[in-house]
Amino acid sequence: MNKDVFSFIDFIKSNDGIGNKALLIKKAQRKFKLTRDRSVYYSGYFSVRFSYSSSSGFSNTVISLSNLQKYDDLPFLVCLVTLKKNILYIGNTTFLQKISHSSQDLRVDNIRGSLNGSDIVKEFSGLSNSPENFEKLFSIHTELGFDGNLVRLVEATNNISPSGKKFKISSIAKTLISAAPERAIKFTESKEYLQLKSELDSKVKQYKNEILIAGFIENVNIRGRIIEYLIAGEDEKLRASLIKALHNSNKIIPSFRTKNSLGDYIRIFDKYNTATDIKTKIMVLSSNPKAYNIDKLLEFLSEEKSVFMFYFIGIEPNKIVNQILVSMFQTDLLKSTIILKHWSGRNSRGVTQFEGETIHLLILSPNNKINKQKSSEFLSTLMKL
Repeated sequence: MNKDVFSFIDFIKSNDGIGNKALLIKKAQRKFKLTRDRSVYYSGYFSVRFSYSSSSGFSNTVISLSNLQKYDDLPFLVCLVTLKKNILYIGNTTFLQKISHSSQDLRVDNIRGSLNGSDIVKEFSGLSNSPENFEKLFSIHTELGFDGNLVRLVEATNNISPSGKKFKISSIAKTLISAAPERAIKFTESKEYLQLKSELDSKVKQYKNEILIAGFIENVNIRGRIIEYLIAGEDEKLRASLIKALHNSNKIIPSFRTKNSLGDYIRIFDKYNTATDIKTKIMVLSSNPKAYNIDKLLEFLSEEKSVFMFYFIGIEPNKIVNQILVSMFQTDLLKSTIILKHWSGRNSRGVTQFEGETIHLLILSPNNKINKQKSSEFLSTLMKL
């Protein structure tokens, strides 16, 4: 998050007890040069909605979902002004339970309705929704975004039948899933692991210039999809058009879709069937990248010979720092896995993310240590969700 966000948080705290919403808005506008858009005040770094209550209870209508969509790519803060103190929440779509007001016709293709203060979660994934956690919470939200939350909000709001299908684990599947850490250990010690890494490294070398250009596209999703396709895409004409667009700053990136599957790069060996997810880590930025859909992971690991890997590419301006190929069970990576339970809809075990700092450190000092017991405990947790 930009330093202006932290300055704003400090400013709001320094005005505890002001007890006057209009006065606080006036001071905030002057200090941070905020522009007004109906009830929202915004800058190039954050947006904020001010509300007043005589107590800490918060049932006020905050903003329409369609208006929030405009601001959801940056921190959207909600400031509740009370007599004794000012309370700040982060109110991006990831931190909404549902949409309350006039939302009966809310659909994925019909964005309507408004959220109340009570719809904002006060704790998320073990973190309180309070300023000391805003940076970590917003990192989680950045990877999900508005589109990643919309289906869930539609389901939660209108109690419609959930989309998707929760993977049912048979006794045979459970045995194969439970054996996944052992398969991963054997694979990371094998010649096949070295062969897979060599193949991916050669793709990075081949498209190094294009990866560096794409690495600093501001939109996280577009950036990731382009780099994934450069390395793992199958349509050479599309790859060529992407390369041409990257080298021409005036040319629009062509529209394309990537497979919504568990891994980007599938490689079948005699003893192992591998799926590798390709991730880019911008070393100078803080982020919590998406990891995997839990049901898709469990379904894949229920197959014989299945091994799931991550290939992280560390990028700095004009430089690829390193590329590493690590198991999902790598000890540090496993510790940093954040489970977003049911955050993909009710009929789902949810999705996971990684803490970006762990990936940063792994890129600088790679290893494939795996703790089999911890890995088994983690898989058991996922299967019980």
